[in-house]
Amino acid sequence: MSSITLSAEQQAVFDAIETTRDHIFVTGRAGTGKSTLLNHLAWNTSKQVVICAPTGVAALNVGGQTIHSLFRLPIGVIADHEIEQSRELRKLLATIDTVVIDEVSMVNADLLDAIDRSMRLARQRPREPFGGAQVVLFGDPYQLAPVPGDADERAYFEDQYRSMWFFDAKVWHNTDLLIYELATIHRQHEDEFKYMLNAVRHGRVTAEIAKRLNDTGARPAPTDGAITLATTNVTVSRINATELAKLPGRALTARAEVSGEFGGRAYPADEALELKVGAQVMFLRNDSDQRWVNGSIGTVTKIDSTVWVEVDGEVHQVQPAVWEKYRYSYSPVTKSLKKDIVAEFTQFPLRLAWAVTIHKSQGKTYDRAIVDLGQRSFAPGQTYVALSRISELEGLYLTRPLRPSDIIVDENVLRFMERAVAIPAIEA
Repeated sequence: MSSITLSAEQQAVFDAIETTRDHIFVTGRAGTGKSTLLNHLAWNTSKQVVICAPTGVAALNVGGQTIHSLFRLPIGVIADHEIEQSRELRKLLATIDTVVIDEVSMVNADLLDAIDRSMRLARQRPREPFGGAQVVLFGDPYQLAPVPGDADERAYFEDQYRSMWFFDAKVWHNTDLLIYELATIHRQHEDEFKYMLNAVRHGRVTAEIAKRLNDTGARPAPTDGAITLATTNVTVSRINATELAKLPGRALTARAEVSGEFGGRAYPADEALELKVGAQVMFLRNDSDQRWVNGSIGTVTKIDSTVWVEVDGEVHQVQPAVWEKYRYSYSPVTKSLKKDIVAEFTQFPLRLAWAVTIHKSQGKTYDRAIVDLGQRSFAPGQTYVALSRISELEGLYLTRPLRPSDIIVDENVLRFMERAVAIPAIEA
């Protein structure tokens, strides 16, 4: 990760984070390299940085901690309830220069305000937003939305906030958030497809664009190698179980080894992975030797003490991977932050991949995919996430035509993103 070469626009954002104390939101369309930039920041910053995310799997993916465990915050609406902090937590939060939050679009306004209050309290700077620390946010509100709670929580947000979104947190009433939008797309290279995806992202799909997408997607779906992106876990489980059962022989199960304080069931891979020779699988990690990347699709060719998978005509031996769960703490010796491994999850970095949920496809790239929106797309950004996983228009297959009701864009996102400043086009 430390040898990443940034594009000119990524470097410009990195410099803004590194050389200022501005609060910055890094956004951009799918495939613009937000994750690449975040990884580079983690390895190369000279600041005391903590990285956190709203969910356990998102935190594992960025080598950080969940927001709730880092700040020791209760689950649910925090409102103006008293925030309790141990001496150790105050030391930790007082040492931080920069708080980085990934997948911030899933963080609601109340939680962001609780982070602000926590930082002010720990750092004993009650009048300064975030207690004087810098906050850097990564995410794309056009792709993932905060999850509404029960009726009481929804009523609370309607009463207290303009919307649930992080950008409507009260802390922004007295401090600025600079929005940097990465513009160069690295995933798709066809101008026509980029244009159509942008129209889906912003909810500006014309009849002509819809016809082009539907005509392309209406071809018979391939029977080999294409993954189905579906809206629900039920659909995904049914497709994977049906396809696995079609293969001869009995399924072999690889059980994960879990050690330390993992907590919950937020595992990055299946605890019990069922495989057969011939199974279609997706890789869940980049390979250090670059034989595959997170999202590569392959076919199991042999199973013994390890698993052999064919990817693009080459067979590779796949060893179990170790996901490490981290916890930040304060070191009185160095008077700086340290990051300790508190748990490990060991499993083959594979998942059955005749189908995957659109949510779990986040961040992945596929040469081709079958998009199954079921009866309807039911979340803002869901159709955009699904279509934008695919690297070229010819790789798109649809189980049914797209309808206007499938293109859902939250009006609050449109309001907020009008303020976005695209990084100057400094690349050729």
